[in-house]
Amino acid sequence: MAFLLSVIFSIGGVGSAIAIVPLMGWLGVPLMSAKPTGLFINVLSMLSATLKNLRAKKLDIRFGLPILVTATLASPLGAYSGRFIPHSVVLVVFVAFLLYSGTMMLFFRPRVRERAGNHVLEGSLIGGIAGFLGGLLGVGGGGIISPALILLGYESKKVASTTALIVFFSSLSGFLTYWGMGALDIRLLLWVSVPAIVGGWLGTHLMHFKMSSGQVKKVIGLIMYVIALKTLLVALSL
Repeated sequence: MAFLLSVIFSIGGVGSAIAIVPLMGWLGVPLMSAKPTGLFINVLSMLSATLKNLRAKKLDIRFGLPILVTATLASPLGAYSGRFIPHSVVLVVFVAFLLYSGTMMLFFRPRVRERAGNHVLEGSLIGGIAGFLGGLLGVGGGGIISPALILLGYESKKVASTTALIVFFSSLSGFLTYWGMGALDIRLLLWVSVPAIVGGWLGTHLMHFKMSSGQVKKVIGLIMYVIALKTLLVALSL
């Protein structure tokens, strides 16, 4: 699962934890072990993807910096807030956003931005929301960052590369928070590490060298639908 889902989700730079966490729950892994494991898979697969992006000179670090900073800071807050906020409420709101985003990715063509606009402000807002929800749900926040940037008119491959970098840092921040809370299964982490790295590299290679920007956007849209379905099933089980 770590390998296959890391390949698929790294194409959109999203991070596969958002699908792996509910799948591990269905397999009997306790949620407090599944969430840090999912974030750990995100860390490794998105690190692999980011290194691939850097080598291919496909990553604009300055573009993603405002999102990265706020997402990384908000992720631990979300992880701690999970003790107080009803999970079912957050999941339902998250599903609604994903369905809207997936529909926009698949059926609408956002205008390409002619001006950068206030990227620091909008990027910080997107990063804060994504980081908080990513830490709360144990998914890294890529499912919010990627469609939000594309809907704002940014090019799909640039968004995927940027999101991979951001998800690496926000997932690492959330993972360390869960580690500090003592919620780790070391044996499970060892089993998923190598497949996550290889899957992240392969998915990024496919995105850059085998797919067009339009195809990447469609893949991201389909991923949003898959994530929404998985999240909805989790919400209904709570």
